[in-house]
Amino acid sequence: MSAPDDGDVVLVRRGTYHDSVTLMRISRALTEMSGVEAAMVAMATDLNLAVIRDLGFIVPEAAPGDLLIALRADDVKTAVEEADRQLTAYQQPESPADQPPLTTYSAARTPADLVLVSVPGEYAFCEAHDAIQAGLPVMIFSDGVTVAQERRLKELAETKDVLVMGPDCGTAVIGGVGLGFANVLSPGPVGVVAASGTGAQQVTCLLDWAGTGVSHVLGVGGRDLSAEVGGLSTLRALRMLDEDPATELIVLISKPPSPEVARAVQEVRLRTPVVRALLQEGAPDLTEATEQALRALGRPVPEWPSWPAWSGKRARNKTIKGIYSGGTLNSEAAMIAGQGDFVDYGDDAYTRGRAHPMIDPTLRVEALSRAEETDVVLMDVVLGHGADPDPAASLAHAVARTPATVVIALVGTEGDPQDLHRQAAAFREAGAAVFTSNAQAARHARSLL
Repeated sequence: MSAPDDGDVVLVRRGTYHDSVTLMRISRALTEMSGVEAAMVAMATDLNLAVIRDLGFIVPEAAPGDLLIALRADDVKTAVEEADRQLTAYQQPESPADQPPLTTYSAARTPADLVLVSVPGEYAFCEAHDAIQAGLPVMIFSDGVTVAQERRLKELAETKDVLVMGPDCGTAVIGGVGLGFANVLSPGPVGVVAASGTGAQQVTCLLDWAGTGVSHVLGVGGRDLSAEVGGLSTLRALRMLDEDPATELIVLISKPPSPEVARAVQEVRLRTPVVRALLQEGAPDLTEATEQALRALGRPVPEWPSWPAWSGKRARNKTIKGIYSGGTLNSEAAMIAGQGDFVDYGDDAYTRGRAHPMIDPTLRVEALSRAEETDVVLMDVVLGHGADPDPAASLAHAVARTPATVVIALVGTEGDPQDLHRQAAAFREAGAAVFTSNAQAARHARSLL
């Protein structure tokens, strides 16, 4: 189908697949072109079809395996040519020798130490199964894997003596190499086992502020400490770090675990001391657990940096609204605040068919626009590789426009590519109070009511 010179067009590329992050970046680049009013390049999932229709486009028949290019522009032909150029640049290797393996099975036959699976959830089980059968550890970035499938994968991994990180494992650091959403961290003596991606990022970023680095960060998936999964990956990861000579102390991070699994994890015999950060009533929050780890290492606990708001919108605050991208940070903030309406926009319900809110701010910008003058909006902004290269560029404008009081937990390090201090300054200038500790941000939000 050829494109008209101006107006609206929706093109269908049959059987063409690109990951959501690539397509989000292309969509953003097209939107920034002169004369382009609206642009969306996405797979034809039900959610994406609905979004494109909401933008006012008439969508032709398409299947989930088809690619859609929806454009509204003064010069549609030029915009389509640019979309095709960018899509071609992402999919073509520089030479035949650079052609990647086309299946997990063939990739596992090449020299490799780990397999990272990032495909739609309904296909992730088979790919991870092939990796484990080949005797390789696997990080499953994908969500949408059933609990029964997760249990089967981790039981198989026990027989192969390998680690399964995930499903829905967003963050890992292996020997200094970050996978998924990863901050720039210095090497050091702390090993982390985390049934939480943003929880791991919060703890390791605070450790970095205190001048303490990490050996490895092993994500195990948010359900690993559930009764159904039984902590299989957590137990293996703890033993792996216990055998690692570079790890002097382990921090275990999780949302509330099954009591039976928590007891099994506590009873495992390790030579290396363990600090537990299990988000439940009576347990330390992530910041307090970080401080415990520092004291256990004999290192000083610093004052965690924060930047008060320049403009105060706090005259008639009555309610707290949490609009988070990280599930564990959202849970921690809700527990500390003790009241309010908290939404984790990184939950599977919001990410199916679209990029994670750490990358795509659209849903949270919309949530800010709906906030009222009496609200305190509490939100996280997570920096690092894989995240939005400049979150303040889109979110700070929304913060400035909202009538609500805004409190931000800014999770990152001074080495992150987004420039943490520049981000903090932009949000503060927009009227937000900024904290590097999510727990402190939640307490500050509560104090404004």
